Order: sequence, then structure tokens, then C-alpha cells
Amino acid sequence: MSYVPAADRYERMSYRRTGRSGLLLPAISLGLWWNFGGDRPLETGRAIVRRGFDLGITHFDLANNYGPPYGSAEQNFGRLFAADLAPYRDELVISTKAGYDMWPGPYGEWGSRKYLLASLDQSLRRLGLDYVDIFYSHRFDPETPLEETMGALDTAVRQGKALYVGISSYSAIKTAEAAAILHQLGTPLLIHQPSYSMLNRWIEPDVLDTLGDLGVGCIGFSPLAQGVLTDKYLNGVPEGSRADRPYSLGREMLSEQMLGKIRSLNELAGRRGQTLAQMALAWTLRDPRMTSTLVGASSVAQLENNVAALERPDFTDEELAEIDRYATESDVNLWAASSEG
Repeated sequence: MSYVPAADRYERMSYRRTGRSGLLLPAISLGLWWNFGGDRPLETGRAIVRRGFDLGITHFDLANNYGPPYGSAEQNFGRLFAADLAPYRDELVISTKAGYDMWPGPYGEWGSRKYLLASLDQSLRRLGLDYVDIFYSHRFDPETPLEETMGALDTAVRQGKALYVGISSYSAIKTAEAAAILHQLGTPLLIHQPSYSMLNRWIEPDVLDTLGDLGVGCIGFSPLAQGVLTDKYLNGVPEGSRADRPYSLGREMLSEQMLGKIRSLNELAGRRGQTLAQMALAWTLRDPRMTSTLVGASSVAQLENNVAALERPDFTDEELAEIDRYATESDVNLWAASSEG
């Protein structure tokens, strides 16, 4: 039986303008960094994507190396798109990125024109699309002239392979430089995608101030600090959790000091009638300069719980002050090297 999305999907989600552009994004977008690669059942991802669209999530965010293995998240989303979402292409915002290691040799990462445009062509083939809505420079390349990297993004738009362009993990200074170059080329910078959470507040204030001044949108990733800002770790590290695996988040991040912060924030969330994850997501959207926040999901239930964060979006001044006591930098920004470039 063919998939028919929920008729009331646009009543279930709030949408925010991306900077001063004409593009609206859902307050919560779905990222396919984890759980959609070749190591996970395709039907699980299919159920999550379908439910996301039913809930009004119109933005699906990918990158060339999402998986594992590299490329498999795009391949799987391409299969799901062809099976379920193709009739609704004009209702969707699909983004991808290039910048990190993707294939062997000197042309398989960073920010050269050769790499970015070749990667985009590969991504489009895996996705089964003629174009993506947003194409990102996934990280700043200190060895390649910014003019070359931004020129490649401009070319992608002029070739009709992307509608908009973005950057990820760029510093405030490099964001301003990138925007100026793109403005001269005639392809405005649409959006910045930085990591942002209660435990990783590096974009305050410089990056957000710069984006606000430039009229560029902002979509935060890792808003739950890779699962730390959930109830998963309140009593330690469970076996099989992300912190128990030899990549990304490590056990060393979950010190007693960190766990103390999490427990205190969890208590406040309970008083607000939310889970810790829901409060953490709502908190990332408290600033009007934030366009959207990216969530991952390993199940339909997890996605539904995350979207429910929008039921309690407002904070009192007292709640924000209490959050500030515990929501402090906690050395969880794994992408700092790019933004320091």
C-alpha cells in the first residue's frame, strides 16, 4: 500500500524563517547522521522518515559521509524517497554536505572546488535527485582559499544542483568572510549549521550576532550533546549506549561533575513537565535567530518525544537563570577545530 502522509501534518509543526530569506524550515528538522546507514534496518529508517513527515518535519539533513559506511545514509534516504516521498518533493527541503573525509587520495576531503563539486554529483546519484535544496561546506578548510570554496558553492547553484548554500562549524569571522564572498558572487549565504546545546554554547554571542546582522539562518546540530542531555546517563553509562562505543562520545566525558549538571537540569525539566531531552531542544530554540534544531532518532517513539518539545517552548526568566547555572561549557564540542580555523 502506497504511503499517504497525514492530512494535518502542517498543523503539527511550527515553521521559522531562515534569516531574511524566503525559506521556512520546521522548528525541528531530522538529521540522518546516525541510524540511517547500512548498519541499520532500512524499514526502521523508513518508519522514522514517514512519521517525521506526518508530524510536519519537511527538512531532512544529510552529508556525503553519513552512514556507516560512507554514503549509505544518502543511499538509504534515496530509496525511501523513491518509495514514499517522491510525489511530495516540492514539500521537502533536502540538504547534504561535503568537507570531511569521503574517499582516498588528496581530492576526497576539505574544501577544494574539485572535491566539493565531485562530491555533490555523487550525492545526487545516491539520493536519486536532480538537485538538493541546501548544499553545505561541511567545515572550514584552512589550506584552501575561501574564495575557491565559496565559488564552488556558487557554481552548484548556477548549475541547478542546489537551490541554496550553507556552511557548517565556521567561526564568526569566517562566516562573515564567506557571506561577503557569496554576496559578491550573487548567491547569498542562506544558513549556518553549528553544534549547539546546553553544554556547548560556543556560538553565543559572536556567531549568533554575526548571523543576525547578516540575515543568515542558523540550524543547530547535536542539541542533545550526542545523547548526554537525556535521561540515558543519569545513573551512569548503560551497555551499548553511544558513550559505550569506541567513537564519538566517550566515557571520559561523563565525569561526576558532568553527571551532576545533567541531574540538576533533569530536575528542572521535571518541574516544567518535560523530559530533559525535550527541555534541551526547546532551549536551543529560545533565541529567535535560531531557525531550527536538528534531531536524530533511532525509533519512531524517540522522534515523537523529541517533537513534543515544541509543546512547551517558553521559559521564564527564573528558569533560564537556573539553567545557566548548570548549562556551562563541558568540552563536548568535537568540531571545535573547524571553527577555530
